[in-house]
Amino acid sequence: MALTDPPPAAGPTAPKLAARGAPLLAVLALAPALRLAVIRHAVPPGVANRTGCDACGAPVGLTRPWPALGPTARCGRCGGRVGPAPGTVELAVAAAVGALVLLGPPAPVLVATAWWLGWAIPLVFVDAAVHRLPDRLTWPAAAGTWLLLGVAALAGAGPAPWLRATAAGGALALFFAATTLLLGRRGFGLGDAKLALGVGALLGWHGWAVPVAGLVLALLLSGVLGVALLVARRVGWRSHLPFGPFLVLGALAALLLP
Repeated sequence: MALTDPPPAAGPTAPKLAARGAPLLAVLALAPALRLAVIRHAVPPGVANRTGCDACGAPVGLTRPWPALGPTARCGRCGGRVGPAPGTVELAVAAAVGALVLLGPPAPVLVATAWWLGWAIPLVFVDAAVHRLPDRLTWPAAAGTWLLLGVAALAGAGPAPWLRATAAGGALALFFAATTLLLGRRGFGLGDAKLALGVGALLGWHGWAVPVAGLVLALLLSGVLGVALLVARRVGWRSHLPFGPFLVLGALAALLLP
């Protein structure tokens, strides 16, 4: 009888949750390094990278991460805010981990995706703050993603997806570079083209339609936000929105689409 059947054991649930929580905690431990990358590079073009608190000059680095590189984002000497708003980098890292869990790709592709996200997160914050995508962040993102996808190809996926990823990365970067050459300031920047190298490679691994979807979604997101800001009179018709954050969000959305 059903009433005499023993209840299902609840014991394995806790170990499973702990096993899932351990990687999350490990990735969240990288948040100080990502916050430091944003602090260093969120400066106007031609200005030396930031090395400390703007208010008092106290040095900020991984040797003394707290509290400046913690969620409170406050200088340990003067208490002024340092870098992105409190908790935002940590929230972005948690969202990236959630996306990786939902994607659940094979281990080699997971490593490549995680590598790309590790560079994409600071790029989003830097571009949003100062409208630039530094080479020190875009090139490692693209090169590392391409190489790690090559490892995934050698691990059993075969050359076809890697060759497609290579072609997609080059095509997407060429599209952004062409708008810069043809339209000047009205087009996308070369930083967007360098970011697109990694985005195109990562999306192209999953098929030709995925990078197209990522680009369309990025354009739609930027268009919707642009119209909303115009209606709210926060920007004018000649204002330029940074496109890097939309390209990263569009890429993630394309990867998560069924």
